[in-house]
Order: sequence, then structure tokens, then C-alpha cells
Amino acid sequence: MIEQYVLDLQEIDESQVAIAGGKGAGLGALSRIEGIDVPAGFCVTTDAFRRIMAEAPSIDELLDRLSRSDPDDREAVRALGAEIRKTIEGIAMPDDLASAITRALARLGDRAAYAVRSSATAEDLPTASFAGQQDTYLNVVGPATILQHVSRCWASLFTERAVSYRRRNGIDHRTVHMAVVVQRMVVPRAAGVLFTADPVTGDRKAATVDAGFGLGEALVSGLVNPDVFTVRDGEVVARTIAAKQRAVHALPAGGTREVAIAPQRQEQPALTDAQVVQLVRLGRRIEAYFGHPQDIEWCLVDDGFRIVQSRPITTLFPVPESGDQENHVYVSVGHQQMMTDPMKPLGLSIWQLTAMVPMHEAGGRLFVDVTRRLASPASRAGLLDLVGRGDPLVRDALETVLDRGGFVPSLPDAGPGGPPAGAAPTPVGTDPAIVTELVERSRASVAALERGIRSQSGPALFDFLLEAFEEHKRVLSDPLSLQVIMAGMEATWWLNDKLHEWLGEKNAADTLTLSAPGNITSEMGLALLDVADVIRSRPEVVAFLQGVGAEDEDFLEKLPKPAGGAEARDAIEAYLDRYGMRCIGEIDITRPRWRERPTTLVPVILDNVRNFGPGAAGRRFEEGRQAALKKEQDVLSRLRALPDGDRKADETKRMIDRVRTFIGYREYPKYGIISRYFIYKQALLEEAGRLVQAGVLPEKEDIFYLTFQELHDAVRSQQVDGRIVQQRKDAFRSYHALTPPRVLTSDGEALTGAYRRDDVPDGALAGLPVSAGTVEGRARVVLDMAEADLEAGDILVTTFTDPSWSPLFVGIAGLVTEVGGLMTHGAVIAREYGLPAVVGVERATRLIRDGQRIRVHGIDGYVEILP
Repeated sequence: MIEQYVLDLQEIDESQVAIAGGKGAGLGALSRIEGIDVPAGFCVTTDAFRRIMAEAPSIDELLDRLSRSDPDDREAVRALGAEIRKTIEGIAMPDDLASAITRALARLGDRAAYAVRSSATAEDLPTASFAGQQDTYLNVVGPATILQHVSRCWASLFTERAVSYRRRNGIDHRTVHMAVVVQRMVVPRAAGVLFTADPVTGDRKAATVDAGFGLGEALVSGLVNPDVFTVRDGEVVARTIAAKQRAVHALPAGGTREVAIAPQRQEQPALTDAQVVQLVRLGRRIEAYFGHPQDIEWCLVDDGFRIVQSRPITTLFPVPESGDQENHVYVSVGHQQMMTDPMKPLGLSIWQLTAMVPMHEAGGRLFVDVTRRLASPASRAGLLDLVGRGDPLVRDALETVLDRGGFVPSLPDAGPGGPPAGAAPTPVGTDPAIVTELVERSRASVAALERGIRSQSGPALFDFLLEAFEEHKRVLSDPLSLQVIMAGMEATWWLNDKLHEWLGEKNAADTLTLSAPGNITSEMGLALLDVADVIRSRPEVVAFLQGVGAEDEDFLEKLPKPAGGAEARDAIEAYLDRYGMRCIGEIDITRPRWRERPTTLVPVILDNVRNFGPGAAGRRFEEGRQAALKKEQDVLSRLRALPDGDRKADETKRMIDRVRTFIGYREYPKYGIISRYFIYKQALLEEAGRLVQAGVLPEKEDIFYLTFQELHDAVRSQQVDGRIVQQRKDAFRSYHALTPPRVLTSDGEALTGAYRRDDVPDGALAGLPVSAGTVEGRARVVLDMAEADLEAGDILVTTFTDPSWSPLFVGIAGLVTEVGGLMTHGAVIAREYGLPAVVGVERATRLIRDGQRIRVHGIDGYVEILP
């Protein structure tokens, strides 16, 4: 292959990232767009960079040391990066390479001033911008100086910030190469940045322009505050004109300097409204070409705008595809399911195929389109009431959209959609036998699935599964099951509303539902205490488990070796037989289950061994039951002392019996779903094994990056496009950097909602009270259950808690989560265990530091960070 050291920008397009880097490829593409003026220039390609790197074999060893270094050891990373940069800058540029660059300069004018700009192959990409990670030099004059700055750009691939950024994004240092863009310098009257979508709200129809005098470096470096213009539908709808006291100007002999702006000019706008609108029009043309919202750097010179860079805005949450041009409002499924992490394609598609309502994917998450329900006044009221009881932030976000008027169309109440959303099904009598019957129905359905799937393989397996998904939905939509769930929730709401009205008690149902019978999720947490009882009296087993690491997945096979190990293994195996299908993020079928990765449970078991005595499970349950009974007696006694007290007490007693009969069942349908999921998964992984044996896939887990239909096609055709799998892996990795909103519009606006409360003390973090009580203790910020290290009295602070977190709940004193609602799993189990809990606390895991003392107000719904 003939090496190309220099290419003119007009010879490059966006497909040539590997040779021109992200910036070079982007500039080449920009230069091809009609009406877009890009300063003339050329690109020193990655072939040149590789040639330079080959001149210094010692760099290989330095890169090895950099890859092996501790990412948290900033001093080591800084020192290694500095050594690599010094080595690169010290390499004499080969004559043929230097000649290629100077010839390109001669064609453009070797006495002119140039910008010398880094362009890495992992830069300005759709999933990671790498903005500002490598170096750029402005107003460089003279061929010798330009060659020197090209070397500096190569070396800047190993600045501390660039190395750290690559590590955070999972990019191998050896896979990234550096091109260098050399462009004619323009001396602008004004410069700045154009975002073709609002970078804060995500609104794709609002463009934002930041502008200042002189070179854009003044804005990028934070030297001045910019003028800010917002443009919608071709007109400026908002502007903020800053006092711009300084600017950066180019010097005639090369280089730049800061200059003071004359006082009478400081508060003049850098652009007129007409210029802003013209610039946005150019930005829309660029956005249309690339197909994504863009972050565009621009300069205004005497005869118009020059575009000097355009990169994707990588922080925007994607918009679900609707297939039409109508307005849509979407509500996050993850916030309801307590799992806001991204899901892999197989997980997304199977959840969609087994869900009761259509769901739309964006950013690796699922959303429900509620536009039609918001359009009709009757269904709108029911929806807002239902979501508001669960998560007030969702309701507030929806009301924010509705308050704007015109975004959601209006439909008459008689419009499509059947009964109002949130309308209660027909009431059911308070009879524990109903719950028993429902549980037996679910078990029978799961058992039939397990029997039927054993003989299925190949394309027939997928036909079988499609039928199984219909049975899955039939079980979920069982009218009796829905009646029981609603009965438990409505009884909870009734008790909280009436006892607050009659007795002034907040959230009285929290105590009245302690140790309610039949809650499969709370039983799961208590059952792990029983496992700890078996292990606690066997010190050799405890010592063995203390040595088990995350990679020791075969530890159960070795466990019988120490004294008492066989009994310990049997206890863990029995637990896994009943609960091994569960895991963090369990709605994604691709997540490793406890049965597949039992080491996840070892730290929790050891915490239970250390923090509890024998018989703790039984005692905890009985203490809760007694507390609920005492609360019931207290409430009924106080009610009878009121006017019309006997009637109030009788109604309350009926509701207490009702809530204790039905509230535990609230968790069982999810247990049934996840039981079925594990059966589906095992069958699909067996099929994946056959694809690996046939050479169709390199790894079984690659099926996780195909949809269910794509996997079905792969089994039929015995073919898979490996490029699609790799693209999906890259996309999935990028989705982790995105925070899903509670509500998302088709314009791309992400809304998180607000509590709009005035009863939260200054400095406290507002949230939703879901389990009564006040507790003070050490905050343990835990993002991965397997890494939890909890002591008695600790308060768990985490992003979300789905049912698999329940084993941790038995050992903590309180709970704070970023995601959740009144009836989500974490809230239900916190009440079951009597843990003061506040959920829906925005950015809790970032605002609360691990180890800080905090106070959780589970009745009033806020968290105080203590000195």
C-alpha cells in the first residue's frame, strides 16, 4: 500500500476517519456542502503519524506501561504521558515527510499564517466528541515553525486529559492515531459556537449561538462570557448580551494575545439578529448533511461566515423513531421498572415482545408513547393521577409539556383508547385464597414453559417462544391479577389519605404493611439471612468465602472441601433454585443471573454473617408483624374517640385487612416474569452455542447484540453480519454516558420534572417519601451490588433498586435512590422492612459522598447532609 502523508481537505470525506482523523474527515465533508465556506487547508495523515511512531521503538514499552498503569494513579499517568510526548517531539521528521508538508504549504502560500490542529481517529465521532482533548495552535507562521507544531500535535495524543478520556470511554491507546489539519488562518471580527439543538434541554428545534469578538479561543478558554442567542423557526426568540471585556487577536508575526475591548463596545452584540439567523440556516444545512445535531465552530469575516469545525453533539439523548411528523410525548419505562441502565438489543426486543403496551427504543432504553392518553381530558386526568401517585416528577414533567399548549393535540373524551387510563378494574373481595390461586396459576404456567421448551431447537425454538410470549402476556393481563394489584395499591392510598385527614398521620400505611404476608421479594432478602445462619457457625466455610473473588464462578464446586462446606453449598444451592433467576437490571434478559454468577451473593452473605445473629430472619419478620399490629390497634383506638369514630374505625379495619391481604402479591408478577426470562435465556444460549460451533459467531454472548428477530434469522440462515454486532457493541458502550429522562418529547426535549416544594430545608435534597421514619447514619454510595460493603446502621445510596437489591435491605438502616416511586419495588420492600426511605433524589450518588453522615426523613421526603 502506498503511504499518503498529505491530502488536500477537498480530497477527504467523512468516511476517511482512519486516515484523516475525526476533525479532518469532518472538515473534508464540510468543504463538500454547497454554500458552506471552509478555510483552505490540508491534512497530514495518520500514515505520517505511524511513520513517526515507528522511528522510536521505545514507545512500545511506554505504551505497555501506560496500559498497565492504575487509572487512579494520576501521577504515574502524567509521568508516562510526558515521557511519550517528549520522545515523539524529539524524533527528527524524515525528509520525505517534511517535504510533503512544505510542498502543500507552498501551494497555499508558505508565508501565510496557519492553524495547526490535532485530528485523532477517536475524535468528533457520533458516540464521543473528545472535544479539547488534543492540542491546536493558532496563527503559526513559517514552514519550520509549522513542522514543529505538527510534531506537537502528534505528541498531544498523550496529554493526561487525552489519556484519561480514552480510558473513560474504553478506547485502547494503541488503536488511536493522530492526523494533523493545517488550514489558512482567518482573522475574524467575531467567532463562537453554534449548537443546532439545545445542548441543555435536548430540544432539536431550538438552536443556540454563543458569540464573542475576535478569535473563538476567548470563549473556549473561558476568558469571556459569550453573547447567547436562541433561534426557533427562523427567528431569534431569546438573547443575552454579555459584557465582553477582552478578546484574543492574532499577531502579525505569529501567535496570539489577549486585548482589551473598548468600554463603549463591550456590551454591543457580537452578531446582529439577521447574522444569527443566517448562521443557524447554515447550521441546519450542515445538520441535514450529517444527519445528526451538530456542535459547530464558526468565524465571521468581512465577506461572511467560515466554518472551522463541526462535530456531533454526543450528550443529547436520542429520540424514538415514530415514523411520522406528529408531536409525541414519551414516558420512561426504566424509571417505572427501577432500571435506567441501557439494555442490549436482545433484551430490548424481548421486553418489547412480552410487554402489554407498545414500547419505543432510544439510547438503549424503552419508552411508552402517552400522547393519545394526554390528548383526551378524561384519559389525561387518569394518567396524571396514576403517575403522580407513583412518581410526582413524571407528573410534573408531563404537566410542563401540557402547559405550553399546542404541543399535545386535543381529542374529545369519546376518542380512541377505551376506558380512561388509570381507571380501576372491578373491585375484588378480600380473600387470601385469591392470592394463593394466582400464585399457583403463575407457577403452573412457568412449569409448563419449562417442560415444553426442553425439546425445542433451531427455528422451531423461535416459533415456540413466540407462542410462549403470548402466554406470558396472557398471564400478565389476567384480570384477577390486575384486580388484586390495584386493590393493594388503592387500599394503601386510602389509608394514607384518610388517616392523614382524620388523625394528621403521614404515610400511616408504611407501618401498617410491615411484614405483610406473601411478598416474594422481601422473603428473598430474609432467606439469605437463613443461608448466613448455616454458614456462621462454620469458620472454615467463612474463611473460604472470604477468599472468593469475582472470577471464581466455580466456587460452589469447591465449597464442600472445608468442614461444613457441603451443608453451606446445599443452602446456597437451595437459595439459587428459588431465586437464582434474579439479578441487577433483571428486565434485560442479557444480564448475568445469580445462578450464572453466584459470586455476586458472596459479599452479601458475608455481611449477613458479620452483622446478624442466628434466627435474624424470623425475628425481623415477627418484629415487623408486631409493629404493624400495634400500629393498627393504636390507629383504631384513636379513630373510635372521634366523632363518627366507630364507622371510621370499621372502614379503616377493612382497609388494613385488605392491604395486608393483597399488598404482598404486588411483587409476584415480576417474579413470574423473571422466572420465565431465565428459561427463555437458557434456551437461547444453547442455540448460541450451536452458532458458535458452526462458526457463525465467535462468542455466545454476541447474540445479546441481535434482536430476537435477527437471532431467529441467523439461526435459519446460519449467517450473522459481524459488523452489525460490533456496531451494536460500540453503541451500547456509548449509551452508558447518557442519562435517560423521565419524559422525552419528539422534539428531543428531555424533562426530569421538579418537586416544586417549599418545605425542604436549605441545603437538603428533595425527594419522594416512600417509607416512614427518620434515620441518621453513614452513607454508603453503592453502584454495584457485588461491591457493597455495608455495616449495621449504614444508609444505602444508589441509583435504583430493583428486586435483586432486596438482600441488601436487611442489613441497612435507610435508603436513598435517584429513581423510584411510591409503588416501585424498592419502596415496597423498604416499607416491608421498616426502612426510612426517600427516592427520586436527583443526582444523589453524586451529591452525597461515600462515608458522609446523612439524615433521611422518610415522612417528609428529604435528605440532609450533615457536617
